[in-house]
Amino acid sequence: MGKRKKRIRPGVFVSATDTEVGKTVVCAGLALALQKQDINVGLMKPIQCAGDDTKYLIKTLGLKDPRPLINPYYTNLPLAPNIAFARANLEIKIPRIINALRQLQLRHEFLIVEGVGGLFAPIKSSYLVRDLVADLGLGLIIVSRPGLGTLNHTLLTISAARAAGIEIIGVVINYSQPQKYGIPEKTNPEFIKKLGGVPILGIIPFLDKNQPQALRRAFLKQVDLKKIIVPPPDKTEPLIQKDRRYLWHPFTQMQDWRSSRPLIIDEARGCYLRDTQGRWYLDGVSSLWVNIHGHKHKKINAAISQQLAKVAHSTLLGLGNIPSIELAAELTDIAPIGLKKVFFSDTGATAVEIALKMAYQYWQNRAQGKKKKFIHLEYSYHGDTLGAMSVGGIDLFHKIYRPLLARSFKAAAPYCYRCPKNKRRPKCGLACLDRLSAIMRKNHSLIAALIIEPLVQAAGGMIIWPQGILKRMRRLCRQYNILLIADEVATGFGRTGKMFACEHERVSPDILCLAKGLSAGYLPLAATLATDEIYNAFLGDYRAQKTFFHGHTYTGNPLACSAALANLELFRTEKTLLRLSPKIEILKKGLQQFKKLKYVGDVRQKGLMAGIELVKNKATQKPFACKEQIGIRVCAQARKYGVILRPLGNVIVLMPPLATSQQELEKIIQVTYISIREVSEC
Repeated sequence: MGKRKKRIRPGVFVSATDTEVGKTVVCAGLALALQKQDINVGLMKPIQCAGDDTKYLIKTLGLKDPRPLINPYYTNLPLAPNIAFARANLEIKIPRIINALRQLQLRHEFLIVEGVGGLFAPIKSSYLVRDLVADLGLGLIIVSRPGLGTLNHTLLTISAARAAGIEIIGVVINYSQPQKYGIPEKTNPEFIKKLGGVPILGIIPFLDKNQPQALRRAFLKQVDLKKIIVPPPDKTEPLIQKDRRYLWHPFTQMQDWRSSRPLIIDEARGCYLRDTQGRWYLDGVSSLWVNIHGHKHKKINAAISQQLAKVAHSTLLGLGNIPSIELAAELTDIAPIGLKKVFFSDTGATAVEIALKMAYQYWQNRAQGKKKKFIHLEYSYHGDTLGAMSVGGIDLFHKIYRPLLARSFKAAAPYCYRCPKNKRRPKCGLACLDRLSAIMRKNHSLIAALIIEPLVQAAGGMIIWPQGILKRMRRLCRQYNILLIADEVATGFGRTGKMFACEHERVSPDILCLAKGLSAGYLPLAATLATDEIYNAFLGDYRAQKTFFHGHTYTGNPLACSAALANLELFRTEKTLLRLSPKIEILKKGLQQFKKLKYVGDVRQKGLMAGIELVKNKATQKPFACKEQIGIRVCAQARKYGVILRPLGNVIVLMPPLATSQQELEKIIQVTYISIREVSEC
């Protein structure tokens, strides 16, 4: 191999097309050959069902690691793991395997992990060897036998690994028993290479596994060790240069970006993101508030893959498709009472545009043509299209575009920390609603709808509303015959502890806007739900021209709708909402410590949504100046500890995936605390 490069892989996972193909021999031979190259090799066999493979490997390789690390799970029953360990009254816990792997990686330069059976061998009732490979994050070596039938088994294994997002390093063809060297044996390797698109790492003749010298010589001679231990070239620097040259990033000052060294994400798994240099980070903001069940969830992946095998897209203009029909039915089942019709689009902003146009045309169709105006709240954010910005209340985002926007009424936001009336709860009597009530009383004949982000104004700085105010807003809308549009793009799908924020106060809006978590962070998808009363106002003879003339090319895209259906199914089967309560309490308890920090003015939380507002002076609530970039600096510090956060000005946002474990959530809280302290108090 010559002089070893400094960069080597952390390890590989060795699986096979089936049992009795020779994984153990390949692991032993590979380890012996690498030891000869002065590489400190460790070996792990996470699960063993009968036999003495672990004992053989320890003896042959001279392993000194504790046996519970090398082989965390053993049973003497020669059955599939799910059956063997169930009969032995033992539960296989994947975190224990991952922890053992991490410990072994600290002890060795390179780790070889031997699987059990093939990729589809069930470890638990709904967890396969394939899932373990993906969770361990290792490249895969497939051991295949020679002869007839191996093409089918090998290509199926390659296909299964690719579908799970597993890197395939290559195939080792192993003669696990003496056999003739005929036409299949001669031709199969080239066909595997061509049809599978993976390299043949080596062809190993039949060997006595108890002859380590022979194993070592064979692997040194027959196997391309460099392809196994050397990772692909680091592509970070070329990508950074291309990014700076071609990309324009959203909500980003590109002059600052071009002088910084950006983080480029290459892969994701569970609640973690990995950059192009192999570093893993906890996703503390759900990839901008969209991820629900974790990245690369096998059931959502499978749903998309199955739909892709049927049709990727067909229009809803004059046609229907199955996933959009099924999803519309499911959304009306779980939505607040009365919302019975679903209009699909692709982003939160478009969902809002649709809601505004629906509300406007609803009154026109009902011959109340004066009702053309909208009310929005200060610090509100509903998207970046012109209609959505017309009901936006964040000057930083919207002020420059005001000449382009339609005029709307603006009411005070229920921002308790910076109360517009300089009052305090609970004695305030919700005085912040006075302005809204006055606008409605004076202008209700001109107002089509009030648009709100119920309970949490997310982009405005995680402004959490006091209890009861949402219900009061609903009552005012009914009193003055004004439609209520609830923009739950950020708050929907469990973020506040319930499926929708409106449920906390048993409020049913006239129109509901959904996006972000709708497809669990997989594909662009949005939905605008309306009541039958609104829908019926658009019905009529074609000559009446009451049609809702709005649509998008990818409205009701089958792939996105399939992801959303899988998302909703996971809410049911994994009892996502029920499992949130202890996590919400952990976040609530963990946030208490932040109040003691010198520059933390306010800490706000609803469900798994939280905002930590940093101020220059606690007594006066004076904010940090924009040029100080306090939020940006805190989030940059958190990355050093392996957590990705994103600020909203001086507010540090925590909004992890709902699937985040309690331990992961505790780490996010701890890292955020340390980062704020180190940046603001140094």
